[in-house]
Amino acid sequence: MSDIILSDDKARLDIARIHGWLASSYWSPGIARGLVERAIAGSHCLGAYNGDGEQVGFARVITDHATFAWLADVWVDASVRGHGLGRRMTRWFVDHPDLVGIRRFALGTFDAHGVYAAVGFAPLARPERLMERLSPDFASLLGGDSPADEPTR
Repeated sequence: MSDIILSDDKARLDIARIHGWLASSYWSPGIARGLVERAIAGSHCLGAYNGDGEQVGFARVITDHATFAWLADVWVDASVRGHGLGRRMTRWFVDHPDLVGIRRFALGTFDAHGVYAAVGFAPLARPERLMERLSPDFASLLGGDSPADEPTR
């Protein structure tokens, strides 16, 4: 995997490919391309490129650059999975000079806990203190497990 180059140059990102990846993911099924473009515009993005310049990975961080950062949309193309690229992209952000010292670096995952644990992530220290608010449309995509779906008492 040493031939994979990481770059945070947004001009290099293959938006069509990223959109295809995210639209097929469990966390953003069917996401609209315009929404992906807005997410990229408001994030610190990282692309991973093979020796031919083809994009084979993507990740982004949403942050205030002081106290909080959220790692999102980590994707490794099937052609290069299993060689540590997801871990490498995650470490790139954790070690980035603009993000060193962030008090809370968070993420959500269903199936890649080992990837993130190897970079220092752990289950929430105080899950009882954290909450989320899902839009009704997104909650519906996820199966309707949102409090917004419950009747007001």
